Amino acid sequence: MSEINLEKAVGHQGADFPVAWLKRDLLLYAVGIGAKATDQALVNELSGDWAPFPTYPVVLQFKGEDQDINDFRKRVGGSTAPGLPKFDPNRGVHGTQSIEILKPIPEVSGPGWKLKKRIVGVSENKSGIVIESETLLVGPRGTVYAKLYGSSFNLGAKATGQKFSKRIAGPYPAKDIPKNREPDYVVRDKTTPEQAAIYRLSGDYNALHIDPKIGQATGFGGTILHGLSTFGFAARAVLSAVGGNKPDSLRYFAVRFSSPVKPGDALETSVWEVGPGPDGTTEVAFVTKDTDSGKICLSQGVAYVKKVEKSKL
Repeated sequence: MSEINLEKAVGHQGADFPVAWLKRDLLLYAVGIGAKATDQALVNELSGDWAPFPTYPVVLQFKGEDQDINDFRKRVGGSTAPGLPKFDPNRGVHGTQSIEILKPIPEVSGPGWKLKKRIVGVSENKSGIVIESETLLVGPRGTVYAKLYGSSFNLGAKATGQKFSKRIAGPYPAKDIPKNREPDYVVRDKTTPEQAAIYRLSGDYNALHIDPKIGQATGFGGTILHGLSTFGFAARAVLSAVGGNKPDSLRYFAVRFSSPVKPGDALETSVWEVGPGPDGTTEVAFVTKDTDSGKICLSQGVAYVKKVEKSKL
């Protein structure tokens, strides 16, 4: 058994993870994050303005290069960094996720694409251990197309039982929601009872999202929607409110997962413009509420969007 030493895990670079996608995968992802038949730029590859939805790379950490289903438990539990204890995949919770789009991805990957992942933060408290990772999507010629940061909370995991925290990199910080004014935009949408069954086909086959018995046993009262599907719903909302529904207008998007959503629940995303972002973008803060449960499901939302002014005609 390897020595448990959380500090040793920080900075660990994992093996390159090959990834691939087809145009079909991009269409399937768009439907998995709630795109409707009227969203021709997302669901109709024959549309003149069709383009990959910019948050698609978040699924590749689960999909890999597979064109069939995969074993979720092996995928998330197959490798452990030096210094970490073994985690129970059934007790892991996605805590945060961000994506910075550096370059639009092609419609079909072709060979040679990979994810390069390193651990950039580890913390332990009395509730468990949080692992923060940085993931780069790298093309065949070494070009970085996207940079992702994500954290996972491993409930009940213990290393030394002492408080520990070390972090060497991370995403852009979120700004607080303005308390003195109403949101600039409110976008309402609704998931379907089949939403998780559709989204899982993009590569995340965690049984929690398809088997009600597992959701009951883990205290969720049945199946719950993938956090990254809700993430995509919110990205579509921000894009429609600020970016004119143009996929290339979204440059950065990040959230904290605060509460689970059940397939079929309605969502309400409130968006505030909070100032200029980098490279001519507008920075927005947002929250997404599950109006069926009454709880905020995505908090600490931040996005950088190339603002598209709506025509007054």
